[in-house]
Amino acid sequence: ERSRQLYDTAKDVIPGGVNSPARSWGAVGGNPLFLTRGSGSRVWDADGNEYIDYVCSWGPLILGHANESVVAAITQAAADGTSFGAPTERENEIAQLVVDAYESIEMVRFVNSGTEATMSALRLARAYTGRSKIVKFEGGYHGHSDALLVAAGSGALAHGVPDSAGVTASFAQDTLLGVFNDPASVEAHFDAFPEDIACVIVEPVAGNMGVVPPHDRFLQGLRDLTEKHNSLLIFDEVITGFRVEYGGAQQRYGINADITCLGKIIGGGMPVGAYGSSAEIMATVAPLGAMYQAGTLSGNPVAMAAGIATLEQLQEPGVYNALGAKAASLAAGLQEVFAEAEIPLRINRVSSMMTLFFNAGEVNSWETVLASDREGFGRFFHRMLEEGVYLPPSPFEAMFVSTAHSDAI
Repeated sequence: ERSRQLYDTAKDVIPGGVNSPARSWGAVGGNPLFLTRGSGSRVWDADGNEYIDYVCSWGPLILGHANESVVAAITQAAADGTSFGAPTERENEIAQLVVDAYESIEMVRFVNSGTEATMSALRLARAYTGRSKIVKFEGGYHGHSDALLVAAGSGALAHGVPDSAGVTASFAQDTLLGVFNDPASVEAHFDAFPEDIACVIVEPVAGNMGVVPPHDRFLQGLRDLTEKHNSLLIFDEVITGFRVEYGGAQQRYGINADITCLGKIIGGGMPVGAYGSSAEIMATVAPLGAMYQAGTLSGNPVAMAAGIATLEQLQEPGVYNALGAKAASLAAGLQEVFAEAEIPLRINRVSSMMTLFFNAGEVNSWETVLASDREGFGRFFHRMLEEGVYLPPSPFEAMFVSTAHSDAI
């Protein structure tokens, strides 16, 4: 009841009552919960109801809510001052942690969100290559910058068309759409525009159309194509970075990107984003080069402190093996229960992130994602909520397991 009251009040002063559309529960129906507190693997809503949380703030909270070391780091940093607009030692420290974790990153620039990271990465790719066109994939979401809010055109070689009001056709015309897990769809674009494509941007493990792992040779195919055509490969690891391995999807699959976008976990639950590359490519970024990008709160000391405390704990031996084992146990249990009930279910999982698709067949592309039973997921979501389990309020989002989860909680 209290959540409902707060939602009604919010709708008077906030568009749709939420500050991000995914929070509106539009995909599952009903009124969103207003959360007031989190601890470990649990959250509590404004009415005092307790839930096991598999949203984990949409991925950043790999250590669970209110991790003691992270909270202590945030408290100390905030006591020292919440913002300076000047360099701090903490920026150096976390930058070194990122560089050490990723073979492909020699320099990194911190920003305030994943959207800023991908937007800046595209600008960097265009500045470095002198080219204008980019390739993204159907169902892929890389933040809400204009060039990336496009939908598929009328054919395999069509340019994108705006997918949001306020995005002009001129922004979308240089965005080409590929099919995830189909490198031939990207090769067709290079055949049509061999000298015009600055970069290919991809989530190496799709997370924003639900979890869709890359097929064998898909990522390598993109690597080969971009190298052949002197284009850049951008991995959007805002979700997968420090999630699927300490060195992200690049460590897991053994393929390096030219530019890497990071976010979520590197801020330990605080607003953050980053993009990194070789020293040669990053020399294009101001003040070294002509590609301008700036931000008042970039490298915020509180966010940097939270990120350092998180990454230090993720370096402990066995963390990722334990996370993967927990997620595997959860997935196996769910699969068994659905099989007994004779309800079709496909669970796509990579390490500690997974999605439950109400689909009898393989889910490996945007087309097969859309074939899933969305209404069935909505019913499942609400029944699980009644049982005290909080899942992502969308059939096409990832659920996350944290180090705070266990067989009991």
